[in-house]
Amino acid sequence: MKKTILLYILFLCSTLSYGQISDLNLMPWPQEIEIGKNKLVINAHFTIKINQKSSERIDLATTQFLRRLTDKTGVFLNNGFATSESKIENPTVEVNYTSIAKLKLYEDESYQLNVTKNKISITANTDIGVAHAFSTLFQLITNDANSYYIPEVSISDFPRFAWRGLMIDCSRHFMPIDVLKRNIDAMASVKMNIFHWHLTDDQGIRIESKIYPKLHKLGSDGLYYTQDQIKDLVQYASARGIHVLPEIDVPGHATAFVTAIPEISSIPGAYSIERNAGVFDPTLDPTNEKTYEILTNLFGEVTALFPFPYFHIGGDENEGKHWDESEHIQQFMKENGLKTNHDLQTYFNIRLQKILKKENKTLMGWDEIMTDEMPKDAMIHSWRGENEGFKEGGTQIKAAKLGFKTVLSNGYYIDRMQPASEHYLVDPLSTATLTLEEEKRIVGGEATMWSELITPLTIDSRIWPRTVAIAERFWSAKEVTDVNNMYERLNVVNNNLEYIGITHIRNKDVILRNISNYQDTDALEKLSNISEPLKVYSRNVNGIEYQMYSPFSLFADACTADASDTKIFNNLVSNYISKKDEASKDMLIDYFNSLKNIETELQKISNNAPLVKRVLPYANRVSKIASIFEVALTNKNMSKKQYGELIELLDKKEDPAINLDVELALTASLKKLATSF
Repeated sequence: MKKTILLYILFLCSTLSYGQISDLNLMPWPQEIEIGKNKLVINAHFTIKINQKSSERIDLATTQFLRRLTDKTGVFLNNGFATSESKIENPTVEVNYTSIAKLKLYEDESYQLNVTKNKISITANTDIGVAHAFSTLFQLITNDANSYYIPEVSISDFPRFAWRGLMIDCSRHFMPIDVLKRNIDAMASVKMNIFHWHLTDDQGIRIESKIYPKLHKLGSDGLYYTQDQIKDLVQYASARGIHVLPEIDVPGHATAFVTAIPEISSIPGAYSIERNAGVFDPTLDPTNEKTYEILTNLFGEVTALFPFPYFHIGGDENEGKHWDESEHIQQFMKENGLKTNHDLQTYFNIRLQKILKKENKTLMGWDEIMTDEMPKDAMIHSWRGENEGFKEGGTQIKAAKLGFKTVLSNGYYIDRMQPASEHYLVDPLSTATLTLEEEKRIVGGEATMWSELITPLTIDSRIWPRTVAIAERFWSAKEVTDVNNMYERLNVVNNNLEYIGITHIRNKDVILRNISNYQDTDALEKLSNISEPLKVYSRNVNGIEYQMYSPFSLFADACTADASDTKIFNNLVSNYISKKDEASKDMLIDYFNSLKNIETELQKISNNAPLVKRVLPYANRVSKIASIFEVALTNKNMSKKQYGELIELLDKKEDPAINLDVELALTASLKKLATSF
């Protein structure tokens, strides 16, 4: 089987087209690049010299680069650290930069990178630019039969958008600090610069408060970040050129808040931390002065931990049910001329804006905070688009036209388990007609990783590698949109993520070994390579509802949004339909033979693996589909009976009661092949 798959991969590589000017596997793609014919061979004499006094960021970037270089190439370096000593003659890499960045939003991140046969030069205005150059340099490492080398290039690069973020929800499922750090490392490797830390929600308050210790003691199940841990993470991110944006989500999503401090709830009662996913009723009381007293003190405590000048208050999905049911809140609204719950929330938001202004912070919130009364210095985080009734692309367009700065996340919700291509083709500027001034107000975008269906075991596979494609959209020129070329480069960059420390590949094996009860996982691997988790939140529909303590180590958790065999199979089918030759037919028959045997292979281990038994009905369906196609290809014909049975099998949904929650990723091409007979 491994030999057959290798043939498929070689076939795929021979049929894909290149969208950029070369086959370099760079992501994000640089703004300007020229490629020569020479190459710099990596050997033991590879050295780095910094011509100015070094900075913490440059020390880190050079040390990490050299470590990853030697791990990737197997070369034993004579000097494993960069130096500024003048005695080093003819260094391999020479670094020149002007200043140490202050890590403000519009900091200069540009760099120039030139590689010749004997020399690499890096020039940047800031040390962050130098770090970006080393990220690009690592991606340039390639090989021939005899050695690893860096091709001759001249690159001038800078970001298209200033805000290039990733949000991780640590409330629904708590993510330990080491999980966050490795994802920050991956962000830096693809030139992202905002880590948005979602710290509170109905399922938990994940931040230590020394002023109100009940918040983390009663609202976290003991899973929270100490203030020392937060300071350490902020410094860790800063050393990699990344801002940390905290989010305290109010006034809705407040179950954990009112569990800890019930006197600020809109409806009196005894609350407990939410264990399910969804939108819930508990809401902070915006008419209670105690609410503002607590938030003033809490915000003051939290803002001191985060140097970034923006502070996210959430503000989303407040349905106001408890406000409607509260007599005193209704009376307050009447007395103050507040006609709707949206008016009341705007009153609340403006008070928070004044609180944050005293802390020298700019308020940011999800797009529900956008009203005519909201001060224009607030930042609007757009998460709703045309499907929610907003024309011309989404709320980021409306916000820009109204005078707000805005960040786009609609289209970048990676927890929806859509393929990288769908995110890649979403542009923050949309297709709307904007003035130059309005365009400047769209400062970038964020990928969002909500954590209802992830754990520390699976989070990396849900963020990466698709977020690399999103990072390219935020950094590279608008015209860089060739999807086939993006996937081609992504395959290589995906493997490089392991050198960064991301566990998305290795942890799949952990899950499959658990499902097989530590027996042979080859059949499960084959099945997972053609399967994808259900998309757009349908995993929690019509089946057993997932709670925060449910298992997330099932077959669906081993599958990814871009099933690895899909593109290979799609090209096999297209090639067969266009040529109808014996070679193409034989390759398809071999592939269907491998799928046909999956059920038999799983049956062999199922008696000692209860979790495998859940997979058997799906494997049986795949085996039946493969058998029909094998016969049809052999006979060069598909009967009406076979076709009808096939379509029924392809359209069949798995029983959600068994928690399989996957779909066959080959379905579209299988239907295309069926109609070709």
